[in-house]
Amino acid sequence: MHSSAAVLLAFGLICGSASAQRTIVVSPTGNFRSVTAAVAAAWPHDRILVKPGVYREPTIVVGKPVEIIGEGFPVLNGAGARGIMTVTADSVTIRGLHFEHGGTSFVEDWAAVKVINAGDCAIEDNLIDDAFFGIYLARVSGCSIRRNRIHASRLREMVSGNGIHLWQSNNVTIADNRISGHRDGIYFEFVRNSTISGNISEKNLRYGLHFMFSDDCRYVANVFRNNGAGVAVMFTHRVQMIGNRFEDNWGSAAYGLFLKEISDSRLERNVFARNTTALVADGANRLVATQNEFIDNGWAVRLEASTDEASFTRNNFAGNTFDVATNSNLQTTTFSGNYWDDYTGFDVDRNGVGDVPHRPVRLFSMIVAQNPPAIILMRSPFVRLLDAAERAIPALTPESLEDDTPAMRRLRW
Repeated sequence: MHSSAAVLLAFGLICGSASAQRTIVVSPTGNFRSVTAAVAAAWPHDRILVKPGVYREPTIVVGKPVEIIGEGFPVLNGAGARGIMTVTADSVTIRGLHFEHGGTSFVEDWAAVKVINAGDCAIEDNLIDDAFFGIYLARVSGCSIRRNRIHASRLREMVSGNGIHLWQSNNVTIADNRISGHRDGIYFEFVRNSTISGNISEKNLRYGLHFMFSDDCRYVANVFRNNGAGVAVMFTHRVQMIGNRFEDNWGSAAYGLFLKEISDSRLERNVFARNTTALVADGANRLVATQNEFIDNGWAVRLEASTDEASFTRNNFAGNTFDVATNSNLQTTTFSGNYWDDYTGFDVDRNGVGDVPHRPVRLFSMIVAQNPPAIILMRSPFVRLLDAAERAIPALTPESLEDDTPAMRRLRW
């Protein structure tokens, strides 16, 4: 065959192959009037373009690798009676759709978008309103969930699912989403090597973020604000928590961050502001907490006796009612080089480090821990006298909990 003819033949084959990757248009008045019909007609790797409109159809099952792209946020309405979309294939993209009014099921965990036994999915730039679960991933790998707006307004935990829910999954990225009004904003259980970054999770009924048995994950630069209890990381190893904000989590059982039975984890450059309790460490073994801001909280840090060999280095403590509280006189946690706004020591050599140690555990905080109603005495002259006496002649507060090198000025980084 002549060389030029061979080139033309090859070019024709390539064009023919490219033309096989079609775009199927769904519209209220077109040839395809439902997403289900378009998926059935699609070939692998086709693009399904959904035009503006409201589409009410049975649960859409996506069992082949396709892109489903909305134009002008077309509405997929579950009529409060079903899950809206279920994905069972690898390499599915869902973008630009508006999911609303998903049904509630405690047996099947209905969701606006549910992905099962699949990989390399992308769920991006969608609106999800009034779903039981917003986005639910089970046994998935290599998926990304980005820039979605997920909102529910259910009033009780019993009838609410989670905004973004992951189970037995790995290598998932959850970035730049905004979640509110669900039971938990983001929930991980048996998840590995995944990253949560740049999300805002607020006004959820229980937790802004809830980790269970999920090792080697990172959450970075998120905002967890005004949630029922705050954030809980439980039964987990080697978690990195960097640059997050834990804000305005108020209530008798509320906290910014609750660490329960975790180990070898890092808490760095986070801001804890205006929480009932900023940080609860219960079995947080070998926790490294550095360069965090604890500002205007009730309790900044509550250390349970179960926490072993944690360290708090170069953090700022300012405006808190109690900086550190503990339920044990025997602690292996160390404090070093932190700034304490109630430190009353001196710096003779002017090196920026206090010349006498600071004991952050107030005697009154120990009394309140044993007798909560005593908090009504907080502003009384008796309490001020009690704290002054304990600072002058320490007798009851834990000797092991002191900062030998307190910073004289607020730290910057």
